Amino acid sequence: MIDNLDACRVIERNRNDAIVVTTMGAGNPRFGWPIVSRDETMDVPVGGAMGKASSFALGLALAQPGRNVLILDGDGSLVMNLGTLTTISERAPANLYHFVFDNGCYAVTGGQPIPADGKVSFKEMASGAGYSATYEFDNLEDLASGIGEILQKQGPVLVNLKITPEIENTPIGQRPRPTRNTYAAVQELRQALSE
Repeated sequence: MIDNLDACRVIERNRNDAIVVTTMGAGNPRFGWPIVSRDETMDVPVGGAMGKASSFALGLALAQPGRNVLILDGDGSLVMNLGTLTTISERAPANLYHFVFDNGCYAVTGGQPIPADGKVSFKEMASGAGYSATYEFDNLEDLASGIGEILQKQGPVLVNLKITPEIENTPIGQRPRPTRNTYAAVQELRQALSE
């Protein structure tokens, strides 16, 4: 199993000038992407829209075909919008890389298991939906050594990461809040892309 923050660090080291769309555990301000990102103007946290980060990222990938778009999705989020796999495949953006942080549970709502935990394979689902390439990693070393090659592949590509669960049991009102919301992030991204 891979630590959430370690997975984010590997992705950050290899992102180059990609737009990064985050949601759920991957975007957690306490143990996720906001801690490691070195260019938040190119980051879009999608909070409050569980299951929709991949659809949002698809739109960005289609609008910005000359720039890679990385989705840092949650397994619970993807379960809530499995149709996005076929939609992404149909549109076939060559610049879209879909990372699924697969911890087997809804970690930000208390750790409830996702439906079919241990039975579902996001790698096989994406392959069956028509993604160009699919991968799965359960250790950091293999992810670190393979990510450079993966980001050279023509998308859409799905990378399923077996992540150690970090359960959020802190009451919502007492949790650290993100410093940026989706609206502000989109405005900053528009400005950064127009420069």
